[in-house]
Amino acid sequence: MSDRVKMNAFPPGFLIGATTAAHQVEGNNIHSDFWALEQLSHSSFKEPSLSAVDHYNRYAEDVKLLKEAGLNAYRFSIEWARIEPMEGVFDISEVEHYRDMIQTCRSLDVEPIVSLHHFSSPKWLIAKGGFEHADFVGFFVRYVAFLIKRLGSLLTYVCTINEANIGLQIAAIARDRMKSLSVQTGFQIPKEFLLAADDARIAFGVPQVQHFLSVRTERGNEYICQAHVQARNVIKTLAPHVKVGITLSLHDFQAAQGGEDAVKKVWDEEFMSYLPFLQGDDFLGVQNYTRKILGVHGAIETGTDVETTQMGYEFYPEALEHVIRKIHDAVALPIIVTENGIATDDDSRRIAYIDRALAGVGRCLEDGIPVVGYCYWSLLDNFEWRLGYVPKFGLIAVDRQTMRRFPKLSLRRLGSYSERISDDHAGH
Repeated sequence: MSDRVKMNAFPPGFLIGATTAAHQVEGNNIHSDFWALEQLSHSSFKEPSLSAVDHYNRYAEDVKLLKEAGLNAYRFSIEWARIEPMEGVFDISEVEHYRDMIQTCRSLDVEPIVSLHHFSSPKWLIAKGGFEHADFVGFFVRYVAFLIKRLGSLLTYVCTINEANIGLQIAAIARDRMKSLSVQTGFQIPKEFLLAADDARIAFGVPQVQHFLSVRTERGNEYICQAHVQARNVIKTLAPHVKVGITLSLHDFQAAQGGEDAVKKVWDEEFMSYLPFLQGDDFLGVQNYTRKILGVHGAIETGTDVETTQMGYEFYPEALEHVIRKIHDAVALPIIVTENGIATDDDSRRIAYIDRALAGVGRCLEDGIPVVGYCYWSLLDNFEWRLGYVPKFGLIAVDRQTMRRFPKLSLRRLGSYSERISDDHAGH
């Protein structure tokens, strides 16, 4: 980090926080689609989530650790499958659970940034067609209205849908893999994938299981975007003071020689095509982890001499600054970095990643770009979907036998940035 950025205070009200997602930390999310997928005989998941890191019962301890380290914001998600475990049946006790989470944050002067959907969904939704069915929009808006009527008065920031564009990213990856495999004579889809798909069809009772991380069609993408727009309108009607946004997964696309057209194409698909649905939003949640370099023939593989993370991503925290600047060139919305982080067992590399990423945020602020917050992914080492508990993104380690928490030095390092917030910061 340059001395110039070090000496610059973040503006009053700047949010320094960390993020989690309900299914990945709470545990025992028995009514969700991913819980069902994890339990299949031929599951594609490395391991089931089970009790996760028991954040459902230990959230007060975790938020206190966040606060003691100096952070002033916590982004977390409300689990739809807990609120509406069966179609049209709402569990008020679960609403009260999340009310207490929000009030716990407030009591500690921590700003709660709440996501209403973070990948996992009620199992019944998938059994009715999931995200490729037009009824999804109405189901989601009904759930949002139910929640906001009861919790909206306690909130300032709400993200409707996490990484709304990820299904199309997954579809693009699948197409690229199929192109690559098509040149292999006699290639067959591995038997374990076919068995897992058969198990899922039986478990959900539908010909094709369409959860949030499935390969998405343009039609399914349109439904998700419309769900965001309608949910935003409902929130604005029921709680006009709430700032509403969506989060997008965005890469720092860079062109090698001859890759300029490819970069424009993928950026248009990943970001620019979503601009019409952001009109009327109060902020954009930006989620970035690395860059992708594109040449004439597509993505260029990371070289063996390049440092990579446990996810196989290039260690490149400068990507965040580049993405923020590209967004600002396209749309005049305040930006919250809702996810940015690194999977590693080496906490010194996590500290270096945070320092370099926030140096870039500082430079954006100096240039007048309206970044209002930064939330690291993630607060806790957690359940990383199909990869299970192997990747370590967390600022806090967890012994899953005892559920004891072990804050890492990186947690304190991130919290130290709150000291760079101007003295007249009123707090949240």
